[in-house]
Amino acid sequence: MTAPRNRTLTLSDTERARFSARLKHLECAVGFEAIVDSTIHGDITCVAEYLPLAFADVLFVDPPYNMNKRFGADAAAFTKRSSDEYVRWMDAWMSKLVRCLKPSASVYICGDWRSSLAIETVAQQYFTIRNRITWEREKGRGAKANWKNASEDIWFATVGQEYTFNLDAVKLKRRVRAPYRDALGQPKDWQTSDDGAGGYRFTHPSNLWTDLTVPFWSMSENTPHPTQKPEKLLAKIILASSNPGDVIFDPFAGSGTSSVAAKKLGRHYVGIEIDQTFACLAEKRLELATRDVSIQGMSPDGIFFERNSVECEKRA
Repeated sequence: MTAPRNRTLTLSDTERARFSARLKHLECAVGFEAIVDSTIHGDITCVAEYLPLAFADVLFVDPPYNMNKRFGADAAAFTKRSSDEYVRWMDAWMSKLVRCLKPSASVYICGDWRSSLAIETVAQQYFTIRNRITWEREKGRGAKANWKNASEDIWFATVGQEYTFNLDAVKLKRRVRAPYRDALGQPKDWQTSDDGAGGYRFTHPSNLWTDLTVPFWSMSENTPHPTQKPEKLLAKIILASSNPGDVIFDPFAGSGTSSVAAKKLGRHYVGIEIDQTFACLAEKRLELATRDVSIQGMSPDGIFFERNSVECEKRA
C-alpha cells in the first residue's frame, strides 16, 4: 500500500505499452532529425556509431560508478573492477562520443571518490578539464568504521577553448546573515526582499554545491531509479553551459532527468537508456513536463534558492 503523500512516478501496463511505442531504436546511421527530442532505447556501446556527427552542445554523463550495483532489469549488474579496468571500460565508450560533440561543447561527467581518478585519466585524453564540482547528497547510509559518504563529483570539461558559460544564469540567491549598511544606512552589497522577510544577495556559483535535494518519495520528480539526479542539478548545468535551442546529450539517461530539465528550460535533448522501464519513465516525465515546467528549488524566473529555504519550500 503506497503512502498517501508518496508521489513517486510508476508505470501502469497501459502506460508502459504507450511509452514503449515512443522509444527510438537505432540499427543504422541516422541524421539529427531522427533523434532530436527523443529517448533511445539501447546500449551506448552499441548505438554510438549510429549517432550523427557534432550534434551536441552539452554532454552530460552519469555512468555506473565503480561499485557492485544493478540498474534495472535490462542491464547486467555492474561489477566493481580494478582502477585500470574501470579506465578501459570508460574509455571504450567515451572515445566513441567525442565525434558527437560540437567544437564549442561542454562536458560534465558524474562520479564519486572511487571513480574520480579514472574520470580524470580518461577525460584529459579528449577534453580540456576546467573544474571538478562536488555536491552534497544530504543523505546516505552511515558507516561504523569510515566517514559517511555524502558527496559526489561532477567533472567539468570542454572540447575546445571557445565555450558557453552563462554566469548570471546560475548565481545563487542567499540570505544575508550580517546585513551591513553604509554611512547613509543603505544596504551594502545586498538587497532588501520585497516581502520584508529580510535581505539577500546573489553570489557567484562555486564548485561546492550544498543547495541540492536528492529526489525522495514525496517529490513529484522521484522515480524508482536507484541513482536519480535532481532536476535542479541538471538545471544548473544546462543554464550555465547552453543557450535556448541547444542540444543536451545524455548517453546514460536513466529515468530522464537531463531530458526533462532540458525540455523545461527550452533546450533540445537526446537521451539513451538501456533499461526499457526507465526509458518509459523518462517519456512519462517528458509528457508531464509539457504541463508543469517547474523545478524544485528554482523560481519561475530562474533564481536558485538555498536548500530548505522558505522560498524553496513554497515551490516544493
